[in-house]
Parts: sequence; structure tokens; C-alpha cells
Amino acid sequence: MTPRPEDPLAPVAEDDRDTAVRRLQEAYTQGHISHEEMDERLHRALTAATHGELVSALASLPGEKPATESTIAAMSGRIRRRGAWRVPRILKVESALGRVNLNLSRAVIEHPVVDIELRLGTGRAKITVPRDAVVDVEGLHTGWKDALYRPRRPSRPGGPKIRVSGTMGMGRLKIRHARR
Repeated sequence: MTPRPEDPLAPVAEDDRDTAVRRLQEAYTQGHISHEEMDERLHRALTAATHGELVSALASLPGEKPATESTIAAMSGRIRRRGAWRVPRILKVESALGRVNLNLSRAVIEHPVVDIELRLGTGRAKITVPRDAVVDVEGLHTGWKDALYRPRRPSRPGGPKIRVSGTMGMGRLKIRHARR
């Protein structure tokens, strides 16, 4: 069971800590807090053991932008995104027949964690992630063929975390890191 954020004694998850750090950096960039205050709050956020301690580090900050969610759906044919497109926090991709090609290598990724939920019938899917991305495919259920993904050795810290979940019927998912 995942602890609810309202529980001040709940342990801090890494995703929550990453979100807190991002919010503090945004508040500093926008001039809401001073450099000294950001340093002190970052220290509290990075050493917080409970959710209550993490919340205290974020006290009096402007509210967080609501999470973005988008759905791309097609009955048949091709779903393709490439170039400098804006990746939402949650991307749902639904296709009964056809191919899916998502290229995130040049995309604008504003969130430290991006959830891609696949609901695919037949056809193959290919996802190209940024070179420094961390990919998690634990939530993906495949019916016919396993996903092809070979993790990279981490080159630089701070890349986005891409979580791929959902179901695939007949077809294969191939995930690769961009070469540059």
C-alpha cells in the first residue's frame, strides 16, 4: 500500500523528493525565494525522512502546476510523434491496429517523471528516449512478445524517468536511447 500524502509520518519516495527539488528550483528561478532560502530548503528536502518534513520544506511556495495528461488514439494506421513536441506528464497511447512511433529524443520534457501508458492491440511500437533517460517497463504487460529494451549505463545524472505501462496484444515494443 502506498502511503497517502496526508500522512505526515509516511516515508518519502524518491519521486516525491525529485518533485520537491524541482519545485524549489522553479520557485528560485521565478524569484519567489532567495538563494540562501533555496539552499536551506533544498537541504531540508534532500534530508527529509518523512512526508511531513518534505512538506515543511515546500511551505509558502506557489502552488504546483496541475499535471498534464494527453491521449493519442487511432483505430488503425500510424501514430507518430517526433521533433520538438511537448511531452505531457501522462501520455496515453491507444491503437487497435497499426504502428506507434514516439521519438522523445528532441522533445520538450518538462517533468522529471513521464508516464506512458500503452493500450495496443496489434502492431508494433517504437519509443526513442533521450540519451540520459532512465526507463522503467515493469508496468507493461505483453501478450505475444516481450519488450526489447537494453538499459544504458548512466552517462549523466538528472535525465528524465520514463515509465512505460499498459498492455500490448500482438506486436512488440522496442525502446532505445537516442545516440546524441
